[in-house]
Amino acid sequence: MAMEPGQREKDQAASLFTAAVSELRSTLDRLGDSHRDAVAALAADVVATWRAGGRFLVCGNGGSAADAQHIVAELAGRFLAERPGYAAIALTTNTSVLTAVANDYGFDHVFARQVEALGRPGDVLLVISTSGNSANCVAAVTAAREQDLRIHGFLGGDGGRLLPLVDSALVAPSASTPKIQEIHITLGHVLCQVLESWMGGND
Repeated sequence: MAMEPGQREKDQAASLFTAAVSELRSTLDRLGDSHRDAVAALAADVVATWRAGGRFLVCGNGGSAADAQHIVAELAGRFLAERPGYAAIALTTNTSVLTAVANDYGFDHVFARQVEALGRPGDVLLVISTSGNSANCVAAVTAAREQDLRIHGFLGGDGGRLLPLVDSALVAPSASTPKIQEIHITLGHVLCQVLESWMGGND
């Protein structure tokens, strides 16, 4: 039988709800031209690689891994438009590859090894890191640079170690990990809509 919350618990839930929504609104209000331009720059590179027969690779850890898979699902599947599937790959999903590479080379290499295997010149890599400091994302960027991929970041805080390493970055205007993640997936959806529009998807 489900527990019926008392008035104290209801008041606490209401307070947490109000605070979370208020913080999200405030964070969204801090989005500006630089964030719009970062989405457009990423979309332009992705469209260019798709039109040349290339791939869009996405990676991240924890909640950012889920965001990577979410964005790729919208692109390989469907977001809003009926259209062909797009060549997008999340580097977070193959447990045999992830565990083999982590076991043999260390967890810092789980994405870099896949970039080496799958990436081709002109492909696009998106690294998602709320801190901007994820070591395996830094290693993935290094591998991507060596193979002449275009590199973008969805980052947070001050952008961390990844900020100067990527070609373009969307830095969520918050120091709160949950709010950074909420901005990342919101603008991930905007990215999907822009890509469908630019690729000529039909509603």
